[in-house]
Amino acid sequence: MKKCKRPRHVLVYRLSALGDVAMTIPAIYSCARRWNEVTFHVVTSAFCSQLFVNAPANVVLHPVEKNVDTWRLLKALNKMDVDGVADVHNVLRSWVVDAMFLLKGKRVRMLKKNRDERHAILKEGKDTQRPFTLRYFDVFERLGLSCVPSFTSLFETLPPLPIDRVKGDERWIGIAPYARYANKTYPLEQMREVVQSLTEDQHTRIFLFGSKGEQAETLKRWEELSSRIHSVAGCFPLQQELALMAHLDAMISMDSANQHMASLVGTRVVSIWGSTTPACGFMGWQQNPKDAVCLHLPCQPCAIGGSPHCRLNTLDCLKKLPPADIINIL
Repeated sequence: MKKCKRPRHVLVYRLSALGDVAMTIPAIYSCARRWNEVTFHVVTSAFCSQLFVNAPANVVLHPVEKNVDTWRLLKALNKMDVDGVADVHNVLRSWVVDAMFLLKGKRVRMLKKNRDERHAILKEGKDTQRPFTLRYFDVFERLGLSCVPSFTSLFETLPPLPIDRVKGDERWIGIAPYARYANKTYPLEQMREVVQSLTEDQHTRIFLFGSKGEQAETLKRWEELSSRIHSVAGCFPLQQELALMAHLDAMISMDSANQHMASLVGTRVVSIWGSTTPACGFMGWQQNPKDAVCLHLPCQPCAIGGSPHCRLNTLDCLKKLPPADIINIL
């Protein structure tokens, strides 16, 4: 049987969302460092491209506009001289991209989402599925680019702080209280209790993470609880947020992009789980399962990626989670 020639120029395709793109980075960086004679052409959104800090020299970013239409995207990708495609998205639009390159005779390998396995977790309470951070390695392996995971952090050394403050012997805790969906978001009143309790320790300083607008306005009001609480919501570009996260002793986060961003800089993450659980495969890179706070109710998980509503209209998975369970794990 003829052995397939290893590709030399690989298109890596993943447009959204921020947390999902973040999860691909350990595989992309590890493979790029193992196969330094291969060029990895990463196509992602311009915003998500900011995550690729200190990328290996053979990782070339091709940022695309937000909401670019499929026809324009295909025209741009068709001009790329690649001999392999790593589809680490596996959605309808990426299938169109895959089809174009298959018709050109290029090798294409796609992320295996194992949807039957995922549905079994929801309906039958099956065991934890393979983490998605490792499934991205599988895509490259099927292209002939296997490697041992070697990624530890975006930063080889601690980056400069984006704030005018010296850490000294303080314990710095980041808190990212928001997620895309309500059934993945710990009730803000209870998270406020967590924040207030942590600041009772005179050597603890809290940094609140969120986006511009309503989130930033809410978190700004939380600063009034203590002089050791600082909201950085909407204050910094993405790469400076990553730099600040690298200096934290721990990040408290939902199952959200912030969990994966903190993981990318080697920071410990205490993750809070509601409609999704670690069984869904979305734990942060190299995070300790013991730091995952979850009630594991019979109705959990009720979704793989979250949804706007609780199907029981109770949100017990989050509302019944005591703030002390989060505080005591730190």
